[in-house]
This record gives sequence, C-alpha cells and structure tokens, in this order.
Amino acid sequence: MKAGAEYYIALRYLLGRAREGGRYLRGAAAGIALSLIPIIVTLIVSDGMIRGITDRYLELGTGHIQVYYHNPNTDPRNGQAALAGQDFSAFPELQGVWLEQQGLGVVMGNAGKSGASIRAVDPDFLTNEGSARFLRVLAGSAELAAPGEVLLGEELARAVGAEAGKTIYIMSLRVSAAGGSVPRTLPFTVKGIVSSGYQALDALWCIISREGGERILAPELVKTFLTLKVWEPYQDMQRLVSRLRSALGRDYSVSSWMDLQSPLYSSYETTRQLLLFIMALIVLVAAVNVSSAASMLVIDRQRDIAVLKAAGASPGGIGRIFLWASFLTGIAGTALGVLSGLVIGRFITPLVHSLERVLSFCSALFHGGPVKILDPGFYLENIPVIINGKAVALIAVLTILCSVIASWLPARRAGKVRPIELLRKL
Repeated sequence: MKAGAEYYIALRYLLGRAREGGRYLRGAAAGIALSLIPIIVTLIVSDGMIRGITDRYLELGTGHIQVYYHNPNTDPRNGQAALAGQDFSAFPELQGVWLEQQGLGVVMGNAGKSGASIRAVDPDFLTNEGSARFLRVLAGSAELAAPGEVLLGEELARAVGAEAGKTIYIMSLRVSAAGGSVPRTLPFTVKGIVSSGYQALDALWCIISREGGERILAPELVKTFLTLKVWEPYQDMQRLVSRLRSALGRDYSVSSWMDLQSPLYSSYETTRQLLLFIMALIVLVAAVNVSSAASMLVIDRQRDIAVLKAAGASPGGIGRIFLWASFLTGIAGTALGVLSGLVIGRFITPLVHSLERVLSFCSALFHGGPVKILDPGFYLENIPVIINGKAVALIAVLTILCSVIASWLPARRAGKVRPIELLRKL
C-alpha cells in the first residue's frame, strides 16, 4: 500500500462521519486541546509574572549591579566619598551609576505612624528609562526637587494617611557625640505617591533625595552603595562583574542582580517548574487517551482491515494507517489547544479583571466585599505577556510524539490480525 493511500484513509477516519470512527479520534483531539490550554496559559502567566516582578526589582529596587565599599578602617563618610568618586567610563556596558543610601525610620502622618524603608537616591535614578517604565505616579509628581520632599509608596501613604502636598514627619536615629543613638524627627512634604505595581516591593518605600538623606540619616547607621544599570541585564552579567571586581580592587564588593535576588528568583522558578510538571501530567493522560481512541477505531473498522488485508495490504501498512490517524489526531488537538492557550494567555489580564468584576457583583448580591484575584499584595496588578516560543514548540512536539507512541500497540495489533479471522467475525 502506498504511503499516500495510508495517509488518505487515516485522514478520512479523523474527518469522516461519526459512525466511521471519527468520533473516537475527534474526542481524543478535543481532550488533547483541553489539556494543552491550561499548560500554555500557565507557561505564559508564570513567565510573565516572573519577568514582571524581576524587572521591577531590577529597575526600581536593587538595580542590575551593586557596588559596596567595605574597608572596616574607613569612616563611613569617607567610604561614601570613595564610592561617589569612582569612574566607570571604561565600561560601555553601563547605562547609569547612582549612589544610594538605605536606612530604617518611622513615618508619621495624620492617620498614624508606620515603619518605613528610607531610600536616599539621586533624583535622576527615578527618571532613568527603566525606572520610569515601572514607576507609576498615583498622586503628585515623582520629581524630587528639594531636600525636604519625599515620595511614599501607596501602602505606606495609606497607612499614615498621607496625601500629595501635605506634610509628614520622618523619625530616624542619629549617633550622638557620646556614641549613643538619639532620635531625630524632621518634616517632609509629600511630593508624590507612587507604586511599582507590586506591593511586596514598594509597600514601605520612603524615597528622599541625597540631600534629604544627609539631613535625616546617620552615615554610621545606613547602607551606602552604588546602583549600576547595564543595557542588557539578562545577558553575560558574570563576566562584567568579574571585570568590575578586578578594576575596583579588594576594598570593593560587586554583586549582580542574580546574586542579590537569587533566593527570590529560585523560588519563582521552582514554583513555575512544579506547575508545568503538574500540567504536563494532564497532557500526558490526554495523549494516552489517543491509545484508547485508536483501539476503539481498530475494533470499529474491522471490516476495512479485513478488506485491505484481503486485497494484499501488509501488516505494516495496516499499522501505519492507525499511526497516521493518531499522528493527525495529535496534530489537530495540539494545534487547537496551543492556539486557544495563546489567545487566552494574550488577553489574560483583561479576562481576569472581567472575572473579578463578575465575582464582585455576585458577592455584592450577598452583601460581600469586592473579589480580587490578582491581589497586588502578592501578584502584579497587570500580567506581562511573555511567550516562550521554544517552550511552546517543545510542548507541542512532545504532545504529538506521545500521541503516536501511545497508539503504537493498537496499531501493531491491527496489523497482526489475519483477514480470515476478521471475515469470520463479520
């Protein structure tokens, strides 16, 4: 039997009338499609979440690289001067370098007080292209033009009752001449209320200018470092870090974002792999169902098998018909499932927000509160769409391959049956 005839018969089984066996194959294809949709959506959502959260930490939090001066015999003020005086003109990979100080304090407003993470930054750090892309201004402005101005994270502003243009008080510890710690409280004007779109990052933000940091922060009690940003933060960072370490010497430590965020990134990646593994098991079960469909097709089409074998078809040719049928079933189910998953994944954010509105409406009917699926305390408010083409292609190929492998035994049994035995049963 020619390969074209085998393919034609298999295609007729898949697309033909239900009583000719098409219901088995089309049912198996639908099962594959339904199992692929969640794994494709999970892949898009998990990749988007990981990249979106990581980008926010890189652009608004740690930066791409951090440089510390850690000579224990140096006064903190001299260490700050040493960092500020570094020349990085020999590194064209860098797009910007900013000095930052971080300390702890208490913010007091009309509605109460709250602990805060005080960040004294260069104002142009906030206007950098990467920072500006993820820094959302909810009220006021993000420009720190005076030492007495402050930017507050959305959650912190809500906790203390702060509003743009109003005055708050920041309290921190200073080191006295006797070596003890004494509190110091200064008024600041809220220039703006900001959000990164991920509450776990910005919940305690209290951002002031470098000059404002000199007023409220004690050099002995803060962390001072350089924040560096590169043009390609996801490529070849370790080589650049090694070059920076060699150029700066032993008194400096250099860490990339991969080192600084390793626990967080590893946690997200492990969760992603676990979710994909669970979804892969569902796809595997759906692919194995093709074996059941092929077995039922063999039983249902015994007359065809008898006629073909009586006409001289070889056992291998008969088996290839059912392998072709399983292959086409796998392709049809995979194509439908992958396409549907990509469409849902592409519009996952508006779909989730629409579902939130529907659930909130239903909850309100029973005097309940609003429903938040994408809680900003744990998730991004908007999920970036990241489509990993290689991963999608690999999932598709493996699904089709599993479909063919699962149907090998039924196809082999169909080829071994003798025509005389089939004709006696008919």
